[in-house]
Amino acid sequence: MNLSPTSLEGKFIKLVPLTPAHRDALVNAAADGELWKLWFTSVPNEERVDDYLTMAFEQQAQGRALPFAVIDQQSGEVIGSSRFCNIDTKNRRLEIGYTWYAKRFQRTAVNTECKKLLLNYAFETLHVIAVEFRTHWHNMASRNAIARLGAKQDGVLRNHQVMADGHVRDTVVFSIIDGEWPMVKRSLEYKLEQ
Repeated sequence: MNLSPTSLEGKFIKLVPLTPAHRDALVNAAADGELWKLWFTSVPNEERVDDYLTMAFEQQAQGRALPFAVIDQQSGEVIGSSRFCNIDTKNRRLEIGYTWYAKRFQRTAVNTECKKLLLNYAFETLHVIAVEFRTHWHNMASRNAIARLGAKQDGVLRNHQVMADGHVRDTVVFSIIDGEWPMVKRSLEYKLEQ
């Protein structure tokens, strides 16, 4: 897999390689809705953004992640972030995670287009055989959004992770496999045309 940083462009958003220069814009985007207050997510605030970026760049240097800033096409502003993570080149699998958007862009075409761009790149350029999505058991909005994409729930990893605040997370795992991608792509394209 060629994991070089790349940009992906759609009608509503573009995804550009995440850099340290995006730091303040990420904090501003997360402030729209005070997203860091959602106890079941890991959205950075002013105090945690540097650790968030450091982890993303360390994982990228190890070949395990490819982080993106999400840019609104109309305004040119950073409205969130997403990344390929838990990349497993041997088994041709990866996860799309760490996805979040400023509150005013939630429940719009942004997530559908972001995931379509990422999935298209994963399946058609990187030639993966499976893309995973993982979320907290209690993050119902995320679980519903992942299911709406066309991903199927694989299962629940119970007591999967100890979070920064000490609580133990049950993780819901979803996936889309390469044989499903053509129909999922068609569905996402249809949703974006509406």
